[in-house]
Amino acid sequence: QVQLVESGGGLVQAGGSLRLSCAASGLTFSDYVVAWFRLAPGKEREFVAAIRWSSSTYYADSLKGRFTISRDNAENTVYLEMNSLKPEDTAVYSCAAGFRVYSISSEAPYNYWGQGTQVTVSS
Repeated sequence: QVQLVESGGGLVQAGGSLRLSCAASGLTFSDYVVAWFRLAPGKEREFVAAIRWSSSTYYADSLKGRFTISRDNAENTVYLEMNSLKPEDTAVYSCAAGFRVYSISSEAPYNYWGQGTQVTVSS
């Protein structure tokens, strides 16, 4: 049974940092593209960042420079380092894994999803 479990969310003041983790079980993580998406109240889910097995990384244009995605294949874990957080970053952040992903920022290619972790940034 495949499971993705996110952790590391919480409440932080604007300008602060958080590191989210996505731990996988039931699959060989290194074979998959892993992405982070976020869902804010009243908005559609949006792509945040993704990383391939080769460690090639992709980011939403609006988040480049503040967010960094990385992976530890040995630990079957992907991380999202978020710096200089803003109130508009408040959302539920979910990780997703897909085996063959050609459209990195689309939700459809990702087969497995975690439950999400809440990130709240206060002003």
